[in-house]
Amino acid sequence: MKIICIGFNYGKHTDELQLIERPAEPVIFMKPDSALLRGGNPFFPADWANEWEYETELVVKICKLGRYIDRKFAHRYYQEVGLGIDFTARDLQRRLSAEGKPWECCKAFDGSAAICDRWLNKDSLGDIQNLHFRLEINGETRQNGHTADMLWSVDEIIEYVSRFFTLKTGDLIFTGTPAGVGQVRIGDNLKGFLKDEEILNVKVR
Repeated sequence: MKIICIGFNYGKHTDELQLIERPAEPVIFMKPDSALLRGGNPFFPADWANEWEYETELVVKICKLGRYIDRKFAHRYYQEVGLGIDFTARDLQRRLSAEGKPWECCKAFDGSAAICDRWLNKDSLGDIQNLHFRLEINGETRQNGHTADMLWSVDEIIEYVSRFFTLKTGDLIFTGTPAGVGQVRIGDNLKGFLKDEEILNVKVR
């Protein structure tokens, strides 16, 4: 399975990072399956970076094989929707970006892709481009996102990604994070809510 991530898909998040201009097309990067952090397992910050940040994202799970998918048919290729956290070594990302180097070391390391305990059926959620989600840390809301604010919709992302990569059953697409990213610290408890339903819980140790 593949973990396909979309960077800079919310304009305010792009502005807050000040790493690049708002992109003209989706920014794609990948994580290996070893990046998965499943089932509420804790996140352990490594000692090779100092600034560990959360990025809460809507995640869709691909349910059938597809390539060159037209956006009007893209909704047929996912049924389950959830939340994930793209953990990022931000100090390393800034250095790599300044040097024009790839991001894998700051984005695709082991345990960098936390995923929800439960997935929700998209038919129960209504319009996927009208979903609210949020992240709480130690009971305090840190990120509020709404899928209507995406620069590229879920179906547009699937159309674009499938030009380059064959999508297979079980692949995950992280669709980008809204503004409000920040650092995590040992002892933090991160909880993700989709339409006010808690589906993600990660502790930092």
